[in-house]
Amino acid sequence: MNDTIRELSARIQVLQLELEAEVARQAAFLRYGLEHGRAVFEEEVLRRHRELQTRLGRYVLNAKPLVVLTAPVIYSLIVPLVFLDICVSIYQSVCFPAYGIEKVKRSDYLLFDRGHLAYLNALEKLNCAYCSYANGLIAYVREIAGRTEAYWCPIKHAKKAIGAHEHYLDFVAFGDADAYRRRIEELEEAAKKK
Repeated sequence: MNDTIRELSARIQVLQLELEAEVARQAAFLRYGLEHGRAVFEEEVLRRHRELQTRLGRYVLNAKPLVVLTAPVIYSLIVPLVFLDICVSIYQSVCFPAYGIEKVKRSDYLLFDRGHLAYLNALEKLNCAYCSYANGLIAYVREIAGRTEAYWCPIKHAKKAIGAHEHYLDFVAFGDADAYRRRIEELEEAAKKK
Protein backbone atom coordinates (compact mmCIF):
# COMPACT_ATOMS: atom_id res chain seq x y z
CA MET A 1 0.00 0.00 0.00
CA ASN A 2 1.52 3.35 -0.98
CA ASP A 3 1.60 6.45 1.23
CA THR A 4 -1.35 8.16 -0.50
CA ILE A 5 -3.60 5.12 0.00
CA ARG A 6 -2.40 4.79 3.61
CA GLU A 7 -3.23 8.48 4.23
CA LEU A 8 -6.67 8.19 2.64
CA SER A 9 -7.37 5.06 4.67
CA ALA A 10 -6.43 6.91 7.87
CA ARG A 11 -8.79 9.76 6.94
CA ILE A 12 -11.60 7.24 6.34
CA GLN A 13 -10.96 5.77 9.80
CA VAL A 14 -11.21 9.25 11.35
CA LEU A 15 -14.51 9.83 9.53
CA GLN A 16 -15.75 6.45 10.75
CA LEU A 17 -15.02 7.49 14.35
CA GLU A 18 -16.87 10.78 13.79
CA LEU A 19 -19.83 8.86 12.38
CA GLU A 20 -19.90 6.54 15.40
CA ALA A 21 -19.76 9.56 17.74
CA GLU A 22 -22.73 11.12 15.93
CA VAL A 23 -24.69 7.87 16.21
CA ALA A 24 -23.93 7.85 19.95
CA ARG A 25 -25.23 11.44 20.24
CA GLN A 26 -28.43 10.36 18.49
CA ALA A 27 -28.80 7.48 20.95
CA ALA A 28 -28.50 9.95 23.82
CA PHE A 29 -31.17 12.13 22.15
CA LEU A 30 -33.48 9.12 21.90
CA ARG A 31 -32.81 8.56 25.61
CA TYR A 32 -31.52 5.03 25.78
CA GLY A 33 -28.34 3.50 27.03
CA LEU A 34 -26.72 0.10 27.04
CA GLU A 35 -26.75 -1.97 30.21
CA HIS A 36 -25.14 -5.42 30.06
CA GLY A 37 -25.21 -5.21 26.26
CA ARG A 38 -28.95 -4.47 26.09
CA ALA A 39 -30.62 -1.16 25.16
CA VAL A 40 -32.61 0.33 28.01
CA PHE A 41 -35.05 3.22 27.50
CA GLU A 42 -36.31 5.69 30.05
CA GLU A 43 -39.79 4.80 31.35
CA GLU A 44 -41.44 7.80 29.66
CA VAL A 45 -39.96 6.80 26.29
CA LEU A 46 -40.97 3.18 26.82
CA ARG A 47 -44.57 4.27 27.54
CA ARG A 48 -44.65 6.27 24.31
CA HIS A 49 -43.26 3.29 22.37
CA ARG A 50 -46.07 1.07 23.66
CA GLU A 51 -48.64 3.68 22.56
CA LEU A 52 -47.19 3.69 19.03
CA GLN A 53 -47.32 -0.07 18.56
CA THR A 54 -49.62 -1.20 15.73
CA ARG A 55 -51.66 -4.12 17.02
CA LEU A 56 -50.97 -7.40 15.24
CA GLY A 57 -54.50 -7.83 13.89
CA ARG A 58 -54.57 -4.35 12.38
CA TYR A 59 -51.07 -4.85 10.96
CA VAL A 60 -52.08 -8.09 9.20
CA LEU A 61 -55.44 -6.76 7.97
CA ASN A 62 -53.79 -3.64 6.51
CA ALA A 63 -51.06 -5.58 4.70
CA LYS A 64 -51.03 -5.25 0.92
CA PRO A 65 -52.00 -8.48 -0.89
CA LEU A 66 -48.68 -8.63 -2.74
CA VAL A 67 -46.82 -8.38 0.57
CA VAL A 68 -48.79 -11.35 1.90
CA LEU A 69 -48.21 -13.33 -1.32
CA THR A 70 -44.46 -12.70 -1.39
CA ALA A 71 -43.86 -13.37 2.32
CA PRO A 72 -43.43 -17.15 1.81
CA VAL A 73 -40.79 -16.47 -0.86
CA ILE A 74 -38.88 -14.20 1.48
CA TYR A 75 -39.07 -16.60 4.41
CA SER A 76 -38.15 -19.63 2.28
CA LEU A 77 -34.62 -18.25 2.11
CA ILE A 78 -34.14 -19.29 5.74
CA VAL A 79 -33.21 -22.80 4.55
CA PRO A 80 -30.22 -21.81 2.37
CA LEU A 81 -29.23 -19.15 4.90
CA VAL A 82 -29.02 -21.67 7.74
CA PHE A 83 -27.17 -24.10 5.47
CA LEU A 84 -24.70 -21.34 4.52
CA ASP A 85 -24.26 -20.47 8.20
CA ILE A 86 -23.44 -24.08 9.10
CA CYS A 87 -21.08 -24.59 6.14
CA VAL A 88 -19.14 -21.37 6.64
CA SER A 89 -18.84 -21.92 10.39
CA ILE A 90 -17.45 -25.42 9.80
CA TYR A 91 -15.10 -24.09 7.10
CA GLN A 92 -13.73 -21.45 9.44
CA SER A 93 -13.37 -23.89 12.35
CA VAL A 94 -11.42 -26.38 10.25
CA CYS A 95 -9.37 -24.15 7.94
CA PHE A 96 -8.54 -20.96 9.82
CA PRO A 97 -6.44 -22.66 12.51
CA ALA A 98 -4.52 -24.49 9.78
CA TYR A 99 -3.72 -21.20 8.01
CA GLY A 100 -3.07 -19.21 11.17
CA ILE A 101 -5.98 -16.88 10.38
CA GLU A 102 -7.84 -15.35 13.32
CA LYS A 103 -11.40 -16.68 13.52
CA VAL A 104 -14.35 -14.37 12.99
CA LYS A 105 -16.54 -14.03 16.07
CA ARG A 106 -20.07 -14.88 14.89
CA SER A 107 -21.76 -13.03 17.75
CA ASP A 108 -20.20 -9.75 16.57
CA TYR A 109 -22.25 -10.00 13.37
CA LEU A 110 -25.55 -11.57 14.44
CA LEU A 111 -27.37 -8.97 16.51
CA PHE A 112 -30.94 -9.46 17.69
CA ASP A 113 -31.68 -6.35 19.74
CA ARG A 114 -34.67 -5.01 17.79
CA GLY A 115 -36.95 -7.61 19.37
CA HIS A 116 -36.83 -5.57 22.58
CA LEU A 117 -38.45 -2.51 20.99
CA ALA A 118 -41.88 -1.95 22.52
CA TYR A 119 -43.28 -0.17 19.43
CA LEU A 120 -42.98 -3.32 17.31
CA ASN A 121 -45.70 -5.99 17.31
CA ALA A 122 -44.89 -9.72 17.24
CA LEU A 123 -44.81 -9.98 13.44
CA GLU A 124 -42.64 -6.87 13.08
CA LYS A 125 -40.27 -8.34 15.67
CA LEU A 126 -40.14 -11.60 13.70
CA ASN A 127 -39.42 -9.66 10.50
CA CYS A 128 -36.66 -7.72 12.26
CA ALA A 129 -35.13 -10.91 13.63
CA TYR A 130 -35.17 -12.46 10.15
CA CYS A 131 -33.52 -9.40 8.57
CA SER A 132 -30.99 -9.23 11.41
CA TYR A 133 -30.09 -12.87 10.84
CA ALA A 134 -29.86 -12.61 7.04
CA ASN A 135 -27.83 -9.39 6.97
CA GLY A 136 -25.69 -10.34 9.96
CA LEU A 137 -24.97 -13.72 8.40
CA ILE A 138 -23.97 -12.13 5.09
CA ALA A 139 -21.62 -9.75 6.95
CA TYR A 140 -20.17 -12.72 8.89
CA VAL A 141 -19.67 -14.71 5.68
CA ARG A 142 -18.16 -11.68 3.96
CA GLU A 143 -15.62 -11.25 6.76
CA ILE A 144 -14.66 -14.93 6.59
CA ALA A 145 -14.35 -14.69 2.81
CA GLY A 146 -12.36 -11.44 3.13
CA ARG A 147 -9.88 -12.99 5.56
CA THR A 148 -9.56 -16.00 3.29
CA GLU A 149 -8.90 -13.81 0.25
CA ALA A 150 -6.39 -11.73 2.23
CA TYR A 151 -4.50 -14.94 2.98
CA TRP A 152 -4.68 -16.69 -0.40
CA CYS A 153 -4.96 -13.94 -2.99
CA PRO A 154 -4.25 -10.44 -1.67
CA ILE A 155 -4.26 -8.81 -5.11
CA LYS A 156 -6.50 -5.91 -6.08
CA HIS A 157 -8.61 -6.32 -9.21
CA ALA A 158 -7.85 -4.42 -12.40
CA LYS A 159 -11.43 -3.11 -12.39
CA LYS A 160 -13.04 -1.24 -9.52
CA ALA A 161 -14.31 -3.70 -6.90
CA ILE A 162 -17.73 -2.47 -5.79
CA GLY A 163 -18.34 -2.99 -2.09
CA ALA A 164 -14.91 -4.43 -1.37
CA HIS A 165 -14.30 -5.72 2.16
CA GLU A 166 -12.07 -3.82 4.59
CA HIS A 167 -9.04 -6.07 3.96
CA TYR A 168 -9.00 -5.10 0.28
CA LEU A 169 -7.13 -1.84 0.88
CA ASP A 170 -4.13 -3.85 2.11
CA PHE A 171 -3.97 -5.94 -1.06
CA VAL A 172 -1.12 -5.42 -3.51
CA ALA A 173 -1.71 -3.61 -6.78
CA PHE A 174 -2.91 -5.58 -9.78
CA GLY A 175 0.14 -6.51 -11.85
CA ASP A 176 2.75 -5.88 -9.11
CA ALA A 177 4.31 -9.36 -9.08
CA ASP A 178 7.20 -8.42 -6.79
CA ALA A 179 4.87 -6.98 -4.15
CA TYR A 180 2.68 -10.09 -4.39
CA ARG A 181 5.63 -12.45 -3.79
CA ARG A 182 6.77 -10.33 -0.83
CA ARG A 183 3.24 -10.35 0.62
CA ILE A 184 2.97 -14.14 0.30
CA GLU A 185 6.33 -14.54 2.08
CA GLU A 186 5.12 -12.22 4.88
CA LEU A 187 1.96 -14.30 5.29
CA GLU A 188 3.91 -17.55 5.38
CA GLU A 189 6.27 -16.15 8.01
CA ALA A 190 3.37 -14.88 10.11
CA ALA A 191 1.67 -18.29 9.91
CA LYS A 192 4.85 -20.04 11.12
CA LYS A 193 4.89 -17.84 14.24
CA LYS A 194 1.35 -18.88 15.23
